[in-house]
Amino acid sequence: MKITAALAAVAILGCGAAFAATGTATPAAPSATPVKHTSVKACNKQADGKKLTGADRTAFVKSCHAGKSAS
Repeated sequence: MKITAALAAVAILGCGAAFAATGTATPAAPSATPVKHTSVKACNKQADGKKLTGADRTAFVKSCHAGKSAS
């Protein structure tokens, strides 16, 4: 009888935890500056258009992919 009562208590607590987990979650606070990630392929096309090579190209593609505005 004690085992049955213990299993019933565990089942009730487990269902309560599962129900609480499926409730509506509060959205995360938005960051001050949203980051827009651009694909590396698109950044490489932009670098081709600017005829960048070497370290300048690498720096441009990295900043472009991170969403930073590069000139």
